[in-house]
Amino acid sequence: MNAPLKQHLIDPEICIRCGTCEETCPIDAVTHNDDNYVVDAEICNYCMDCIAPCPTGSIDNWRIVTTAYSLDEQFEWDELPDQEELANDDESAASLEALEDEIDALLAKAHEGTGGKAVVPASASKPTVNLFRREHAAIATVQGNFRLTKDNVENDVRHIILDFGDTVFPVLEGQSIAITPPGTDGDGKAHDSRLYSIASPRDGERPNTNNIALTVKREPGGLCSNYLCDLKKGDRVEVTGPFGSTFLMPNDPMANIIMICTGTGSAPFRGFTERRRRAMPEAPGSMLLFFGARQPDELPYFGPLSKVPKELLTQHLVYSRLPGQPKEYVQDRIRNCPDEVSGLLKDERTHIYICGLKGMETGVDEALADICRADGLDWADLKPTLRTTGRYHVETY
Repeated sequence: MNAPLKQHLIDPEICIRCGTCEETCPIDAVTHNDDNYVVDAEICNYCMDCIAPCPTGSIDNWRIVTTAYSLDEQFEWDELPDQEELANDDESAASLEALEDEIDALLAKAHEGTGGKAVVPASASKPTVNLFRREHAAIATVQGNFRLTKDNVENDVRHIILDFGDTVFPVLEGQSIAITPPGTDGDGKAHDSRLYSIASPRDGERPNTNNIALTVKREPGGLCSNYLCDLKKGDRVEVTGPFGSTFLMPNDPMANIIMICTGTGSAPFRGFTERRRRAMPEAPGSMLLFFGARQPDELPYFGPLSKVPKELLTQHLVYSRLPGQPKEYVQDRIRNCPDEVSGLLKDERTHIYICGLKGMETGVDEALADICRADGLDWADLKPTLRTTGRYHVETY
């Protein structure tokens, strides 16, 4: 018997072909063809850099084998193979156990990131993940498609409502779904799926309705975003998911929730706010929102936000392109609220969520560090503590 190998594999049923794993692999062990993203066992060194960034968890799959699956075999898969039967002698068992321990230790390190493992909030509900896959997608019907930004601005951001009818599709605030646009590419292959955050609470747009909402910005040349933004009432859409098991809302009414976002990054926080309004309107915990856009006409949900009671949500709407005024970004407004933010950072019931474009975390991180420094706190120590206790979460795209 060959020495056992714990081979790193990608689940083709869950993978949405976003390319994140290939981009993050430092040694080019991840590659793809028109069908699948795969890991080359001859190159993979178990660095685990690709694990944490994967939005669906499809990258975190393993099989113990005596002979590694080839790239050609993996390219042809529609689903992962079952675990093969291995010899059960004492020497093989000891080798397998040592291999399991080594990989588990590497995986734990991979999830640590920069400041600790991302952990689900202790009071959050248990999420359902990967219920529907590409080969068995849920079919949703469009109930509505509404423009959120004013017609006089370039950014076309839409609020799209998808109804699942009799199909059970359980979601929690903070989870995502994937959409596969219809048709095929120039090579006759199905288009890749795209991930979108759910913008509604767990019980639907209205209480006890089996639907969800998305916040979608039309991107020039974006296949999936244009497909979604052009949908009409009654159109049918293929949906996979739900995805995400850590960026979840705490159910504790005592929890303070700081939400920091730009643009369509507001989607999960709309769900957070509406969930608390419905389920615990008298909750003593604070909800604090820092929401950035170029101008009010480009800020999604600007009108509905004006109707949210101040007792429920403290809002800081921040604009970077107001005529005659200096540019202001969310990190600038955070710095301008030192007492408000510092007081929450000192509270062990405070949770921080950041959602928006890649790169925004750096500015927010520096602002929080400045506030901590001015108040005798050490952000370098506090941030990992927040992560490992399920109170610091980032989703950028």
